[in-house]
Amino acid sequence: MASAALGRLEELLRGVYDLELDCRVEDFVVTDRGLLPAACRGAPGDEQLVVAAGDDELGLALFLDPALLRRLQARDPSDGLTQDNVADCWAALEGISHFLCVAHHAAHDREVSLLTLELQAEVDKYVGSLLLLRRHDPRRFPAELHTLLFRKARIDPLLAGTREPLYRRASGYAARFCALLEPALRRGRAGAHGAFAQLRRFYRMSDTAKLRHIDALAPA
Repeated sequence: MASAALGRLEELLRGVYDLELDCRVEDFVVTDRGLLPAACRGAPGDEQLVVAAGDDELGLALFLDPALLRRLQARDPSDGLTQDNVADCWAALEGISHFLCVAHHAAHDREVSLLTLELQAEVDKYVGSLLLLRRHDPRRFPAELHTLLFRKARIDPLLAGTREPLYRRASGYAARFCALLEPALRRGRAGAHGAFAQLRRFYRMSDTAKLRHIDALAPA
């Protein structure tokens, strides 16, 4: 039950990072919790990436609540990102980001940490939202987006559980990195080339290199 809206969001992130992967997220979407491994069925939230590593292969499944997919289809963020669909857009972008990041690392025989997955997802929500907003108003830079995503958004303790400190650390690093991109992004098309180049280099860095890169350029 993957929606066309989900596919458009995937294409958006693939384009940002120039990703060439043989798999498509729609082929790994699960909407029935009963099909997930028993240990994962009780997890709260509308989105969950399930990873099962074997000796020579990696199994992936992206759970998305069917109600979320219906809302995305009815209010497609690609047609306009508003306060009515931004939460659903972020949930979908997070799931797609997790899927693409794991698939990309697996294709290059590299491991990826949970911290990196969450950091990258926060970056992807920022960049994806910015591009969706500017698609309908190219001359306007949505300066309030950084504040909305990184300062006003709250981590749900129920969803985070014992990982709340990790999520806060990932959000903090992502906020600093996205702030680094803003000067180039504010210049519109003139700065987009440089910003995309930074994003693509960052995407392909190792876990430790990403943190060092941010610490060097944007000390906490």
